[in-house]
Amino acid sequence: MSADRISGIFFLLLGLAMYFVVNPAYIETVEGGSLNPKTVPNIISVIIALCGGLLVVKPTHHEVGDLRNIARTGFYSLLLIAGLYAMSRFGFEYVAPVLAFAIMWFIGERRPFWLAFGAVGMPALIWFLVTQALGRALP
Repeated sequence: MSADRISGIFFLLLGLAMYFVVNPAYIETVEGGSLNPKTVPNIISVIIALCGGLLVVKPTHHEVGDLRNIARTGFYSLLLIAGLYAMSRFGFEYVAPVLAFAIMWFIGERRPFWLAFGAVGMPALIWFLVTQALGRALP
């Protein structure tokens, strides 16, 4: 069993779980609008499942990478999970700038303009587009 097949099985099961369990439970049906709210999440779930299945059937011949990079990826994943939890408790406006800055800092970005733009500008743009332009609430 190669790492590709294991990750393929994971993404196949994740895509199927998203399509059959998570999306129906957490996507609300709304009146009006030109696009059903479940369309894009369902398409993405199917793509994830298909790509996972393809990786199971036809794995690559790559070798396992450096364990430091794998650990770093795990750290970033935990940071994102902690950030999402913090957003649900304290709100997007307070957590998103800190989370964006932390991610940018940990990946090695040190230029002040890009740190400021990523930590302040992008969360502000996301807030504006989602809450003002689309009329949706952020956590």
